[in-house]
Amino acid sequence: MNQEKKNSSGIVINHLYGPKESEQPGEFPYTRGIRKDMYRGKLWTMRQYAGFSTAEESNARYLYLLNQGTTGLSVAFDLPTQIGFDSDHPMSEGEVGKVGVAIDSLRDMETLFQGISLKDVTTSMTINATAATLLAMYVAIAKKQGADLQTLSGTIQNDILKEYTARGTYIYPVRSSMRLITDVFEWCSIELPKWNTISISGYHIREAGSTAVQELAFTLSNGKAYVEAAQKRGLDINIFGRRLSFFFNAHNDFFEEIAKFRAARRMWANMMKNMGATHPEAMMLRFHTQTGGSTLTAQQAENNIARVTIQALSAVMGGTQSLHTNGYDEAFNLPTEKAARIALRTQQIIANESGVSHTVDPLAGSYFVEELTNSMEIEATKIIDRITQMGGSVSAVESGWIQEQIAKSSYETQCNIENESQIIVGLNAFLASDEKETPSFSVNDTIRIQQIQKIERLKAERNNQNVSNSLRKLSEVALTETNVMPTILECVENMATLGEIANALKNVFGEYHP
Repeated sequence: MNQEKKNSSGIVINHLYGPKESEQPGEFPYTRGIRKDMYRGKLWTMRQYAGFSTAEESNARYLYLLNQGTTGLSVAFDLPTQIGFDSDHPMSEGEVGKVGVAIDSLRDMETLFQGISLKDVTTSMTINATAATLLAMYVAIAKKQGADLQTLSGTIQNDILKEYTARGTYIYPVRSSMRLITDVFEWCSIELPKWNTISISGYHIREAGSTAVQELAFTLSNGKAYVEAAQKRGLDINIFGRRLSFFFNAHNDFFEEIAKFRAARRMWANMMKNMGATHPEAMMLRFHTQTGGSTLTAQQAENNIARVTIQALSAVMGGTQSLHTNGYDEAFNLPTEKAARIALRTQQIIANESGVSHTVDPLAGSYFVEELTNSMEIEATKIIDRITQMGGSVSAVESGWIQEQIAKSSYETQCNIENESQIIVGLNAFLASDEKETPSFSVNDTIRIQQIQKIERLKAERNNQNVSNSLRKLSEVALTETNVMPTILECVENMATLGEIANALKNVFGEYHP
């Protein structure tokens, strides 16, 4: 683990620099990283967010990415799947398979992971309102493969609060959604102890237009709300706290992003300690990073390769545990295989050629970085304190205050771009008149027809009485305080569709209306 590292000039690079009496990596409050050796011991997981069209086509892309050196899968689901509509629902028209893969039933999920051993990969699934159902499908496949659920590893995003403020793929009222999330926490603590039950997400908050400080504040405040909900259920913070993870954005201000990641670890460690955590791993902020989608431009798209490189490097210098790099063409379509390969190669070059992984927290001690880390913490804490005064994130979401703050920041940014006080190369400065069209990749509308045909075959072949019984049981359980996860798994294994399960819960919880 501690093998000697040398730079290109033959100079030995130590695993750590700084006074011995100063804060050390791997020790509370983890400003310098959650592991003593960080990337000297193990590189970050290299993920590529992928999913489009049918399960068959997405499966082919996953196998391609694994063959190219991806070390973890990251699944994108289409909008109908995210908001609980089967592909044959009228609301699904025009959206099936467009921004992710269409999953209507366990059969689709089995096809999605065909030829992939779930016990040998970690899978991250970007799913929220229907997270419990998609997790149940994943578990059902793992059981069929004979995997040990006690060692199954992966992450579901399962962060519903940011859906009300930034993305909009919600189904149920806020407090009913919080109940489902807590049910997942409780069930996984027994059945899937190695599974990360939530990825508390600042990424979409930033994509919606927030500042870096707001991303930090709103994300950690949401995390606090989830912890408090779990504690009210009687769950042990030292158990479920170890399975919490975070998901941050990386934008172009290199040093601001690094400071944000360092401040996040320190703030979360102190927050968890104040809420009663004593186990070191329950106080560690582990996070995945994705480069900023909203920073990409359709104009001079190749410039996005440089942007993604800067952003990815900030995530690594900031100590990320997992990283996704965007394709340069994602400003206007799904990434082509070429763009996905370049994005992955960007991570591999950083890991194997740049030398930044040879030492832990290489910017520690920089006057600028240390001051910026402190300033990020101070400003984010002011926002968190205000949310606490409102009664916490749930109340701040229900009142619309967080949404309003993000909208204001987004508007100010757009004004700055339009008046050219904020330069975007290729968009409002350094324009090119001879730009060539970038090859595109898109999904056609015939995908919905294929999915509808699959649903029709499924309903003709399954035991519909078993489906009806399990769905009725789910609605009955949802009316009580009993954990719904075992019943959702039963519905999935009886071949109930995603939409049928969502409707069974909707009949009890109702729907959220802003």
